[in-house]
This record gives sequence, structure tokens and C-alpha cells, in this order.
Amino acid sequence: MTDIFEKCGQFKTAKEIMAMGCYPYFHKVETGQDPVVTVEGKRMIMMGSNNYLGLTSHPAVKKAAINATEKFGVGCVGSRFLNGTLEMHEELERRLAAFVRKPKGLLFTTGMQTNLGVISSLVGRNEVAITDKYDHASIIDGCSLSFGKMERFRHNDMDDLEKVLKRCGKEKPKIIIVDGVFSMEGDLADLPNIVRLGKKYNARVMVDDAHGVGVMGKKGRGTAEHFGVEEEVDLIVGTFSKSFASIGGFVAGDEEIIHYLKHNARALIFSASPPPANVASVLAVLDIIEKSTERKDKLWENTEKLRKGFREMGFDTGESVTPIIPLIIGDSLKAFKMWRLLFDRGVFTTPVTAPAVPENRSLIRVSVMATFAQRHIDRALEVFNETGKMLGIIPGKPEEKIDKAETMKVRMRSWMKHLWRLK
Repeated sequence: MTDIFEKCGQFKTAKEIMAMGCYPYFHKVETGQDPVVTVEGKRMIMMGSNNYLGLTSHPAVKKAAINATEKFGVGCVGSRFLNGTLEMHEELERRLAAFVRKPKGLLFTTGMQTNLGVISSLVGRNEVAITDKYDHASIIDGCSLSFGKMERFRHNDMDDLEKVLKRCGKEKPKIIIVDGVFSMEGDLADLPNIVRLGKKYNARVMVDDAHGVGVMGKKGRGTAEHFGVEEEVDLIVGTFSKSFASIGGFVAGDEEIIHYLKHNARALIFSASPPPANVASVLAVLDIIEKSTERKDKLWENTEKLRKGFREMGFDTGESVTPIIPLIIGDSLKAFKMWRLLFDRGVFTTPVTAPAVPENRSLIRVSVMATFAQRHIDRALEVFNETGKMLGIIPGKPEEKIDKAETMKVRMRSWMKHLWRLK
């Protein structure tokens, strides 16, 4: 290959999946992220959104965004480091830090940039980042950008984590980095034991709670609150593109750590700051979350209804204990086929294949919203029951024939491995 662009022409996998009629990506959503959306002209129940508390369309949130835009304009056209810091950025940092029970907070423009900036600047030469094999791609990429070494342990396997810690030794500077809620299968990090092992082997602990803040814990402060280990966790990272109904990210921790990050995190220093509308909307969401747990309580009510319905039908929902409910399918092509059948019947979901999940553990990822009405849940369960039986995933009608080449599975795995950058 002599031309750097030659690989682009050789990349055929996505077009072949499109030709199969099972391409699940980049479908145009033409309305807001509500329980029912319009996708390419078709009304669908949205079960693929991370809008857990259903606040993207809340009148107070939208009004806050509009007011901020009218006052400050649509953007800050500069980084936080230079001209892009508004008083509302600092207000949100103070409030978020207080919310997750940490001394200081720092905003980033996206959740991805938060992990890239925090990890790459904290983990230096001869230092180690220890990650769960199911950690989000942003954590993996943050480690790759650092000058340190990344060690990985089997998912939620505390014996394997301890082996890694022993291998590193107590004197080696190191940090354990985990998702609080794992975004594909909806299970929780074993934070009590991770904290215990961190103390035993002199390792710091960082939790990416993108899917936990607003959802987990009595007051919605996240996975650390849920387990009662808020004081023991050193850094908490969160995003605004889930429960906070916006875009952006934050990290919270001790003052000296945040001060260091403000002056060393390249993803912060060289990115334009979060726009006023986004910051104002997160502040409005925080007001709602702090005043009442009503939406969080409704979210959990809906979650348990759906999970119970899936299990009664015979679906395997794995180890999920959160509003992320995986339906374990196994075969990747069958997962794509099920996505297509659900889509055609008016239910929008997300198929997940290797290496985002292990080989032969492909799944349909269902995300629950607080704003689902009983009719949405009933209709969705009806459709899942029908399609699950059609494909032989749950007891019922014999499986439909899926006549697709084995080579397509290999190509799909290769593409997804590149996409997720997991090894």
C-alpha cells in the first residue's frame, strides 16, 4: 500500500452491512430525545437513548439554555485556559463538586475529552493505569495518550486485580480506573473491594460514573454513594450527555489535583469551553435532581418493570442491576437481525458486538427512561416478545434462517475492533 488513503477504498464492511439491511448506525432522529421519537419519518419508542431522567425536553432546562444564549451568545470561542471561562462555568464546577462530595471540580467540553485529559496528564512515565477490561473506550484512549503503562484485569475479578497490583508492587505510582456503571451490560464496578485493594497496595482510585451520576445512590450522586465509598474514591468523572441532558464532562477531586489538571490537561487547554447554553442547562438539571428524587424513583420503577418482563419471557439480561438492560443474544449477526426486526416494528435500540462485549456475547442494549408511560413499556415488551420468538432467542416459533456468510462475521469483528480500539 503506497497511498495513505488506499485503506479507505478497501474498507467495505459497513457498505456490505448496509446491503444486508442490518446497518444500525447514523439513523436520523428528527425529534427530541423523548419516549417516542421520529426516525426517518417513522414514529418509534426510543429505547436506545441515555436520557435516563428524561430531562432533555424539560421546560426549565430549555428555558435556562435559551436565557443563557440570549445573554452570552452561542459560544465562548476560546478555551477555559484563555478567554473561555464564564462565571457560570465556575458556578457549575462548585456545585458539581459539592454534589459528588469532593472539594473541587473541573469542566471539560465533552465526556470523552474529560477522560483523555485527566488520564493522559496524570499517568506519567514509570507510572501505571490499571483498568477493567470492560472500561469505556475513552479510558483506554486516555491511557494510550499517557506516557505511562496500562495494565488490565478481568472484568470485576478482584482476584485478578490483586494479581495485577502485586505485580506492579506497592512502590510503583498507580491508579485503578473503572466505570461505575458499565455501559454495555449495566452491571456495577465492585467499588468496595476496589477501594480496599487500592488501600492495600497504595493505589489511587478513579471512577468514571458517566452512567451512574443522577441514577445511582439515594440522592443520585452516583455509584460511590450507592456503595457508601464517596470519601475513599479519589476522583469522580461524569458526563452531561446522560442524566444531565446536555453535553460536556467534569472531574471532581482534591484541590491540588484539580489545580494540576487545569494547567496540564491538554484536552482542556486546547479545546473551546462548553457553550453557555449547555452549562446553563446542566445547572437547571442539577436544580431538579437536588430538589427531588421523583424522576430517579420513576426511572427505577420503569427499569424493574422492563427487566421483570424480559426475564419472564426468557431473555438473558446478564448481571444488569441498572437502567441499562442487555438482552444477551450471543451471535453477532443474530443481534443485528434482531435490531432490524425491532426497528421495523417501531422500537429503537442499540446492538452491541465484540469487542465492546466478549465474542459470542453480542447483545441488544435497552436504555430506560423515567418518562416512559406504561403504554410504552407494554408495547415495547410485546415487540421484544414477538421478535425474540421469531429468532429463537426465547421459547416460541422456530428460528428464522439467517443466511449470511461466516466471512461477514469476521469482517464485522475486525471493523468493530478498530472502531472501539480495544485489544
